Amino acid sequence: MTQNHYDVLIVGGGISGAALYYELGRYTNIKKLCILEKYEGLATLNSNASANSQTIHCGDIETNYTLEKAVNVKRTAKMVEKYCLQHGYKGTILFSHQKMALGVGSEEVNFIINRFNEFKELYPYLELYDKEKLKQIEPALVYDENGNERPEEIIAMGAQNENTTVNFKALSDSFIDNTLKIEDKITDVFFNSEVKNIQKLGSIYHIETKNNQHFTADFVVVDAGAHSLFLAHRMGHGLDYGCLPVAGSFYTANRKILNGKVYMVQNPKLPFAALHGDPDVLLNEHTRFGPTALILPKLERFKSGTYLDFFKTLRFDMNIVKIAVDLFSDSDIRNYVLRNFLFEVPYINKKLFVKDARKIIPSLSEDDITYANGFGGVRPQILDKKNQKLMLGEASINTGEGIIFNMTPSPGATSCLGNAHRDMKVICEYLNLEFDEEKFNNELIEK
Repeated sequence: MTQNHYDVLIVGGGISGAALYYELGRYTNIKKLCILEKYEGLATLNSNASANSQTIHCGDIETNYTLEKAVNVKRTAKMVEKYCLQHGYKGTILFSHQKMALGVGSEEVNFIINRFNEFKELYPYLELYDKEKLKQIEPALVYDENGNERPEEIIAMGAQNENTTVNFKALSDSFIDNTLKIEDKITDVFFNSEVKNIQKLGSIYHIETKNNQHFTADFVVVDAGAHSLFLAHRMGHGLDYGCLPVAGSFYTANRKILNGKVYMVQNPKLPFAALHGDPDVLLNEHTRFGPTALILPKLERFKSGTYLDFFKTLRFDMNIVKIAVDLFSDSDIRNYVLRNFLFEVPYINKKLFVKDARKIIPSLSEDDITYANGFGGVRPQILDKKNQKLMLGEASINTGEGIIFNMTPSPGATSCLGNAHRDMKVICEYLNLEFDEEKFNNELIEK
């Protein structure tokens, strides 16, 4: 056994790994815990505030969520909110804005009204905003470039003064910082420690990094984004899954155009977020628009390499062909993929994007926005080869053998504490650890 032996070792220092690190350190009697992070700091990839929309996805304005999913997402979103309020992070990590889902045209207007009636019991703070109310709270949604009212019928459902926005990079940092303060436990964090190999010998996992560090652990959780499935495949797990990395890009406005978050009605056929506008906490609340959705043959955005990792993780075979044919036979999906590819092409990208974004802001012009270089991340969409379909939402492989692999596209950041709770219970049972459920419920669960 190596000197670097831990009860639990977490691979990946993004929001998911940091949340599990925090919960294990604070709510269990674990003695030795560590994180191995590939890069020089925490949350440098998809959890970075520049890589996502900084949104607490609680299901109230996400129009592709079923009521059942909304119930589950609301619970985990409230955990993030309660944690931030408990630690006094309002205004530094957690922010309040108004938010809404906007319906444009009679079909979407009827959809929003029906959805409001279905969801208002779960979210009693939701309100309906007609055009006259929108003139007061989000006038940019109503008026065109000439100051005239847009001709379409519009309505929105939303809320004002709710906690809507999180800097998930800062949240990740806080999880680690608050865990390192815990006494009588070994809580280590190793940066620049890319995992090269994981092997189980007997009941112990042996982990080797590319800089020749060696660790052992009784339990391993891999929270490494798209690389989670890459590492799972190397160990013979999840071979019925392939990874389709989808990159999201953004456009930033040169000023604050919207007062809060405005989401469009989601096409239920598409597994990707509909276009929306958000106040960016990194850019003095200037409005950021996006995301686009570009299929990218690499596992990490804005990092060199990982092309070969993509092809290994895709595990191309006839099942992948069948999934692709089924997806691209649908004209909505086919046109969406093509259009989003064109959003990345210089000279025509901004013109096309503005045309779509004017559904939210009729007065928007090309001069108002700039392609946000360096913004956006990669979301690992999982291809289920056994059932020959694209999986929607998060995927987790619990081997039952003391190792878990998590792939967390949106709303993975919002669900970080809920997902960590799920894994923590598995770990406690496997290692016979004590879990202080009363303390956990008092601190993180909304009464």
